[in-house]
Amino acid sequence: MPIRFFTEQIDFKLTKSGDISAWLSSIASIYKHEILDLNVIFTSDQHLLKVNQDFLNHDYYTDIITFDNSEESQKIEAEIYISIQRVEENATNFNVSFDQELSRVIAHGLLHLLGFQDHTAEDKRLMRQKEEQCLSLLSKDVSRETSTQTD
Repeated sequence: MPIRFFTEQIDFKLTKSGDISAWLSSIASIYKHEILDLNVIFTSDQHLLKVNQDFLNHDYYTDIITFDNSEESQKIEAEIYISIQRVEENATNFNVSFDQELSRVIAHGLLHLLGFQDHTAEDKRLMRQKEEQCLSLLSKDVSRETSTQTD
């Protein structure tokens, strides 16, 4: 499968990764893209902050960083780094489940790879709309059981 899930500096287990991979592939297909190689790395706040500082020259916490390594149009090759701590905090702040917020963040990263941005207010509005469309494609059974966190 061209979509792989990893952890770095955090103890986290994504269940139903095959379902999530199929979901991501279907989203890409809707936008006439193919995922050739996508690594999703779940990590800590501190590690993602270091990635943000080292590669983007940003000195702040974030929930996601997407690196597009694609060499061909409509062929996705990329890495998506996700802070599990930020996802947990966002879920609490937005009053949604951890699984729903994690799915939203994963979709957000893919949407960036599909060409959507979130720099302006209009970009952010469109991105949120696209995230909701992506979430609607994820079956309720999968969203309830997307992940488990281990201590």
